[in-house]
Amino acid sequence: MEIFDKLQILADSAKYDAACTSSGTASSVAGSGGMGSTCLAGVCHSFAADGRCISLLKVLQTNICIYDCKYCLNRKSNAEIKRAVFKPEELADLTIQFYKRNYIEGLFLSSGVIKNPDYTCELMIRTLMLLRNVHNFNGYIHAKAIPGADSKLLRQLGLLADRMSVNIEMPSQSSLALLAPDKSKNSILEPMGFIKESISENCRDLTVYKKAPKFAPAGQSTQMIIGASPETDSHILKLTESLYKKYKLKRVFFSAYIPVSNDTMLPSLDTHPPLLREHRLYQADWLMRVYKFSAGEILDDNSPNFNPFMDPKCNWAVNHPDFFPVEVNQASYEELLRVPGIGVRSAQRIIVARRYNTLDFLSLKKLGVVLKRAQYFVTCKGRKNEGLIIKHDNILKSLMSKKEFDMYKDANCPKQLDFIEAEKLLSGGERPVLTAGHK
Repeated sequence: MEIFDKLQILADSAKYDAACTSSGTASSVAGSGGMGSTCLAGVCHSFAADGRCISLLKVLQTNICIYDCKYCLNRKSNAEIKRAVFKPEELADLTIQFYKRNYIEGLFLSSGVIKNPDYTCELMIRTLMLLRNVHNFNGYIHAKAIPGADSKLLRQLGLLADRMSVNIEMPSQSSLALLAPDKSKNSILEPMGFIKESISENCRDLTVYKKAPKFAPAGQSTQMIIGASPETDSHILKLTESLYKKYKLKRVFFSAYIPVSNDTMLPSLDTHPPLLREHRLYQADWLMRVYKFSAGEILDDNSPNFNPFMDPKCNWAVNHPDFFPVEVNQASYEELLRVPGIGVRSAQRIIVARRYNTLDFLSLKKLGVVLKRAQYFVTCKGRKNEGLIIKHDNILKSLMSKKEFDMYKDANCPKQLDFIEAEKLLSGGERPVLTAGHK
């Protein structure tokens, strides 16, 4: 098989992996004839530690797999797809040629499991060794660890890659056992724990020996599939929080399930990916990582699923009126971050600016606060914004787009949305209007 044919097959097989910012789902926002695509395979985008957006060749070593995960396109029982394997020399040379042509700045390498986990891991190691030691490639490499592979092989892989990841796949052990019977929770968490300990050990070594080899210096991440199993958003969020705390992950990625299998245990093939639900999870993830919310604050047993009309921060504010209003001239940085319309930068600016002057609403606007939202939740010098009419509908209109507010009113929602209605909207066919940021 020609190299280009292999590239087409193995890049296409890798496109559903969400550990980069490309989602693998089609967008019709711009209509036909527009530029760009999130579903075509090959080059994806990720972000370096310094915030740069970098282009990566996103590809599998092979799409041959001994496992039969029902949700996976590359499952053993899928006889409809073409199979291929990159020789280490082929993939290393291809990566270098793409890099020299300025198509890419790095490599995202994953793989199906061919023969056994150790053999697969050895193929990936040989590829990366050729890149690092023969071609002297110093670009970014993200490598997927193969659950079940020997720890010595994982260590070699980590010494060659900038970032490693182990996909947790399903949000619960029961769903994993049902949909991926060849895998187990321990087989996934064990390499995750090994990577965490190896990174910690390497950090200690580097404090003593500056030239010590670096082990996965960009840390580790994971991915879970959303919408293929019945877990609530609250369950997923608590699991995410636990993974961050226990395994010191850099990121948890969420992948809206795209039906690829006509199986009774999975959503039907005509089911649309739950893109809005995925988006809400990323918003909540940001709140936990940056705004220091806990999972239990965002969702709880009484409200186990996201409000489809309102982002998690605004939803929290509406449901916690006892926390407000916040006096901007006295509130702590953490309290300011809880206010809709105030983000990280504007909160930092408020802290600095109020050392020199007492702030009013005009000052807040100049500092970048989204006053349309924030004015309902703050006071300046103990006073509300002049002329502000505080009504429940006015507050909701300030926190939603017109389309979201109209949908909310049509659903005749009380203060907390009914789960059945939410589920219909979260899995609806129309791509949602996504709100910008968490301010």
